[in-house]
Order: sequence, then structure tokens, then C-alpha cells
Amino acid sequence: MIDRSSALSEEQADHAAGDWISELLLGMRLSGLHYRRIEMTPPFGTRFTNATTRAQFHFVAQGAIVLRMYDGSLYPLGTGDAVLLPRGGMHELLSSPDAPSQSIDDIDAVPICDGVSCVTACRDDADQDANIRLFSGCMAFDLGGMQPLISLMPAVMPVHTLLSHYPELLPMLEAMARESSLDRAGAGGILARLADVVAASIVRGWVECGCGELGGWVAALRDPRLGRVLVAVHRNPGQAWTVAGMAAVAGASRSVFAERFMRLLGVAPLAYVTQLRMRLARQWIDEKHLSIDAVAWQLGYSSQAAFSRAFKRTTGLTPAAARQPTGSGIRRSA
Repeated sequence: MIDRSSALSEEQADHAAGDWISELLLGMRLSGLHYRRIEMTPPFGTRFTNATTRAQFHFVAQGAIVLRMYDGSLYPLGTGDAVLLPRGGMHELLSSPDAPSQSIDDIDAVPICDGVSCVTACRDDADQDANIRLFSGCMAFDLGGMQPLISLMPAVMPVHTLLSHYPELLPMLEAMARESSLDRAGAGGILARLADVVAASIVRGWVECGCGELGGWVAALRDPRLGRVLVAVHRNPGQAWTVAGMAAVAGASRSVFAERFMRLLGVAPLAYVTQLRMRLARQWIDEKHLSIDAVAWQLGYSSQAAFSRAFKRTTGLTPAAARQPTGSGIRRSA
């Protein structure tokens, strides 16, 4: 006999989890800082050394290459493939594993529109159809309250693993391949926008498909009670949260709620709130350059001193020490 009530409960939980994931992803910002249209004649190798605070996106419009990561791992990529490196870092794009590489910054680039440049290293006698054509973007990656997920994502996130679940990505990849010729007016800008959408879709697909092995956080979202709490906390981290208040949102007793929260997420409820606040604080101080007073107020602290104590206790730094110098030299595109 089929337990229809159980099946309905699971279906409702999946639907609720999808809604909550969608709401949390509304805070995602993945925007391009600079894009390159790259065309080269094999053999060649290009090396990228962008900071780990930046994501890197690559799309292969024509040809076959190998992505080599800093640890030596190799990822073959062919025409129509796209890949997101959520933490960036040193990596190489090679026409073959034994090809020598040079820094992409050492190759002359010609600006073609705002935020997009063209990098060409082709032999005059080469068959144009034999050249390898790429489109790459360095991106600012902001997940808001979900920022910790970036450190847990795979170093390499290929789009082909998502196509069976998200067939709507294929027309976007095909459009990128068409536009990559740059024969049409505005092709660079269109490619940049398509790259943003495809990269964001890779992140969303990874989250919606269960975050790989990160079962605890997703399991908590799928829990009808804990999911409500997580969304409420992420929506308003500056509220004066207590375990009793969070349990009330969950519709459970204080003890039952605290035990289940700890079991699924591996951290006590109030510790989770503090960690979320401090992650947001570091982001707002370092990247958004908000004043410490403004950050303290938005996160619900009664004074800058109280916030500073919590910040140092959690991060080991004072808020002032967490503020990095501005002027990285990378211009944000409009």
C-alpha cells in the first residue's frame, strides 16, 4: 500500500526547498569585470593568475584545448564547452598538455568595447579554421548570505554536466559560438552578457542539484521547518535572533529545533547567525566599503564596540584590519 501522505510531504518539501533556494539565490551577483576574446594558432598556452577573490569563466567557441589547474589536473574542453572557476586562481589554457604557456597579460590586447578586449596571436600562414577561439571573463562573484558556498564549490564547474537537467543552456552556448566571430556589431557586449547568464546558471544548477556532496545545508533547506528558519535568518540577519525565536519560526519546541539544527548543519543556531553576520560584515567592509558604524547597525549590534568585539572574536581581526586597500587596478565594466 502506497503511503500517499508521505509522498505528498516529500513533494511539498522539494517544492518549498526550490522556492527557498530561489529566494536565497536572488542575492547572487556574478558580474563581469573584464572579458577577452582570444584567438590563437596552435601550439599555444595562456596562463591566468587572477586573484582567488575573482571567478573566471571560459567558453570554447572553436577548437579543442586543455584546462590545466594549479594542482596539475587536466580538463579537456571542446567546441561549445564552457567552464566556471568560482575561485579563479592560477590556471592555464593549452592547445596540448605539453605546450608552453605565457601570461595572458603579456599578450597585446585591443579594446573593442567597454570592458571587452581582443587578444590575437595567430600566424599569418595559418588556416583560420585551425585557430582556436575562446571567450573569457574575469568576474566578481557575490553570493550574499550564501558566500560560504563559494569555498565549498568544485574548483572547476563545467557546463556539460548540467545540460541534461537544463537544456535551455544549449541555445545560449550556441548563441555565444555564433557571436564569437565578432563579425556583427555589438558582438562583444552580447557575448559578455551571455557569459554572465551562463556562469550564473552553472552556479544555480549546482545548488539546485544538491550542491554536490554538501548534503547538510540542502537537507536543512528541504526540511519544512528548518528551511523557513534559514530563509528568515538570511533575509534579516540583523534581527535580534534567539533560539526561542528561531524555534517559533520553525514551529517546533526549543529543544527539538536546536537538536535538529545542530544535527543537519553541524553548528548551533546562534553560532550560525553570528557566522553569517561576520561573513556579511567582511564583505560589506572590504568590498562595499561601508563604514564600520553602518555595518554594525545593519547587523543588529547596539554599538560599534559590541560589533567589533564579536567580529574579532569570530575572525581574529579588528574590522579596520579586515578592510583591504582599494585600487586593485581592475576596472569594473558598466
